[in-house]
Amino acid sequence: MKIYIDGKYYDERNAKISVFDHGLLYGDGIFEGIRAYNGRVFRLREHIDRLFASAKAILLTIPLSHAEMMKAVIATCRRNKVQDGYIRLLVTRGIGTLGLNPKSCKAPSVVIIAGKIQLYPEEYYEKGLDIITVPTVRNLHSALNPAIKSLNYLNNILAKIEANNGGCEEAVMLNSEGFVAECTGDNLFIIKGKQLLTPPLSAGALYGITREVVMGLGRDAGMSVAEPNLTRYDLFNADECFLTGTGAELVPVVKIDGRIIGDGSPGPITKALVAQYRTLTNSVGESIYD
Repeated sequence: MKIYIDGKYYDERNAKISVFDHGLLYGDGIFEGIRAYNGRVFRLREHIDRLFASAKAILLTIPLSHAEMMKAVIATCRRNKVQDGYIRLLVTRGIGTLGLNPKSCKAPSVVIIAGKIQLYPEEYYEKGLDIITVPTVRNLHSALNPAIKSLNYLNNILAKIEANNGGCEEAVMLNSEGFVAECTGDNLFIIKGKQLLTPPLSAGALYGITREVVMGLGRDAGMSVAEPNLTRYDLFNADECFLTGTGAELVPVVKIDGRIIGDGSPGPITKALVAQYRTLTNSVGESIYD
């Protein structure tokens, strides 16, 4: 595998950043997780849009233009002969001093890793996930806005640890008001009748790319798509539930906090959305090999 670092490619064993990089020292940086299907990068422009939005929010100047960043991602995929894979794109504040002040960092760093990923075992896509609600509350908008896809993921990691301790792969995170925000690495959807519901961004949900795609698929299928504040009660009484994310795609949920969702197996609407999503991802995107 060849790793892109600031315009050059390195073998895995030689792909290094400085121990003084503020991305490592303080989590001062941003990232995107992007998928490639059938030789095409899915929703690349939207991911780069979100990267630049995150950068603006933390006053980080990306050393490449939007178009240059897209070309760098495509080139890294081509260099690694990616057909179906996962791209991790990072921008760090760069090398600085042993202090918080970002002014000591003179040059931000760009890293692109193009490889493979499967977030969950295949059995979870077939049988569905069992998830729990955890005590760790989603970051407040006034503290660290969840819309910023930053390298500081400790909030999510603490919730993931609690999920693991509870014997689950994933966890529901609530916000400070007790409403459902998202899971540790995925957005959450429920289906109630002909309604497709997901927490609003104001509740602490990430501006998920897959989330937006699935909402579009729901509208195309004639469903009523809405973003109300949801409580655990709403989750427990859903007809169906599933999670979305770039890495996870769409994964069904069949039990939450011991409550069986629907009949305890992936529901028909979820299955239909999974099929539609997979058809879409294999037919559109920025070509790697043109």
